Amino acid sequence: MSRARGVLCRACLALAAALAALLLLPLPRAPAPAPASTPGSRAPPARASAPRLRPEDVFIAVKTTRKNHGPRLGLLLRTWISRARRQTFIFTDGDDPELQLQGGSHVINTNCSAVHTRQALCCKMSVEYDKFIESGRKWFCHVDDDNYVNPEGLLQLLSAFSPNQDVYLGRPSLDHPIEATERVQGGGTVTTIKFWFATGGAGFCLSRGLALKMSPWASLGSFMSTAERVRLPDDCTVGYIVEGLLGARLLHNSLFHSHLENLQRLPPDTVLQQVTLSYGGPENPQNVVNVAGGFSLQQDPTRFKSVHCLLYPDTDWCPVQKGNLASR
Repeated sequence: MSRARGVLCRACLALAAALAALLLLPLPRAPAPAPASTPGSRAPPARASAPRLRPEDVFIAVKTTRKNHGPRLGLLLRTWISRARRQTFIFTDGDDPELQLQGGSHVINTNCSAVHTRQALCCKMSVEYDKFIESGRKWFCHVDDDNYVNPEGLLQLLSAFSPNQDVYLGRPSLDHPIEATERVQGGGTVTTIKFWFATGGAGFCLSRGLALKMSPWASLGSFMSTAERVRLPDDCTVGYIVEGLLGARLLHNSLFHSHLENLQRLPPDTVLQQVTLSYGGPENPQNVVNVAGGFSLQQDPTRFKSVHCLLYPDTDWCPVQKGNLASR
C-alpha cells in the first residue's frame, strides 16, 4: 500500500511540474486588426521598373566636313536624320548658314582642320566626346556622313544594355586586334600593345558609364594627346583607351556596316534590321545594299532613299510601294 502511494505521489509531482511549465509559457497573441481604411487612402506604390530608353537618351554624333554639306549630308537630313532630330548632332569644320538654319544648335563647328589627317579626325572626335559628356545623355554613338542610321533599330539594340556598365559596341574593320606602340613625351618607347577597335566608318556606341571612365585620356583636349601616344586615328584611339588603358572590351556587333565591307552580300530580307548602313562612293559605286524600292539605282545610287521609304513609307516624298524587299 505504501509502495502504491509512493508511485502515486511521484506521478502527482510530475504532473504538477508539467502544469507549472505550461503556465510559464507566453500566451499566443491575437493578430493585430487591420487598420481601418480612410477615405482617399491608397496602397503603397509598387516598385517602379527601370525606365525605358528614350530617343533623347541617345547622342548621335555625325562627323562631316564643309565640302560634304551638299548632296552627301543633305541626303542624311532628308532621310534618317528627319526621324531623329532630337538626338542627332552634326560636327563639321566650317560655318554654313544654310545648314545652321536647318540644324540650329545641333550643328557644331569644331574649328578643326578640314584636311583628312589623323590630327584633324582626332580633333573632331575630341569635340564630339566633350559635347556628349556635357549633354548628360546616356549613350554616345558616332557615325560618318556616309552612314544611314536606323534610329529604332539603334534604340532597340542599346535597350539591351545598361548605360552605367562598360559598354563599347561596334564592328571591327579587321579580323584581328590592332598592334600599336605606346610612346611617351621625349620620344621614348614604352611598350607594344594589342587591342580591338570599332571602325568609325560603320559607327560605334559607348555607354555613359564607360565614357566617364575615359575622361582622363579623352576630355578637354586630352583625346588628341592620347592619340599622339599611339599615333593612330580617332576610332583606333577610342579602342586604345577602352581596351588598352581601361581593360574593357569591344562587343563585336554585326548590325553596324561600313563601306569597307561587301555590302551586296547582306541578305535583302535583313537590311531593315541593321543598325547602320553605308555605300561605296565614287571609287566603288556598285558597293551598295541589295534592296528593292520605288527608286531605280540611277535615282538612288546609295539606296538610302529606298531603305528609308521601306522603313517609313509615310514619308511624303516616298513613292507608293507595291511590294516589299526583293532584289533590285
